[in-house]
Amino acid sequence: MIARLRGVPAGRSAEGLILDVGGVGYLVAATPSALRQAGAGHEVTLETYLHVREDALQLYGFEDARERELFVKLLGVSGIGPKVALAIVSSGRPDELGRAIALGDAARFQVIPGIGKKTAERIVLELKGSVTAAVDPGEGQQVPAELVARDALVELGYSVVEAEAALARVDPDLPAEERVREALRRAA
Repeated sequence: MIARLRGVPAGRSAEGLILDVGGVGYLVAATPSALRQAGAGHEVTLETYLHVREDALQLYGFEDARERELFVKLLGVSGIGPKVALAIVSSGRPDELGRAIALGDAARFQVIPGIGKKTAERIVLELKGSVTAAVDPGEGQQVPAELVARDALVELGYSVVEAEAALARVDPDLPAEERVREALRRAA
């Protein structure tokens, strides 16, 4: 297993980053954060995962061990392959994704290309107990105001992405109802 590579970025292709390690160019499909790290042109260290198939060996690269750990857990979900797992890990920080899983926020995953409602629900169901997230223990079963406001905008016809973007421009300390009103006011 190749768990980590340290080398100099030697280029990019449609399939990913080419990392020169001791004169050998490794092709690594990487997350955006790993690509940003490699964008500086100096030596970088990437956490990696080697996916073995009958017809290919594919390296996946990550900025840190938390991204790789989430990727590996996603591979354990029925119906999730390495390309979809990489797309999920690439869609946000591991703590944000872990929080969405811990809160049962399947809608967060439905906006990712290749993930439908059933797959998103399966991700949340199968990973809920195994992914740690920074969730306030005092919350109990209460749904956070952030999700209530987002879901209200979705009910009004916004996509999940549009709703999250609209709410990002509103004071997060406001109650859910006020956040929705302010987002609608700013959109008008």
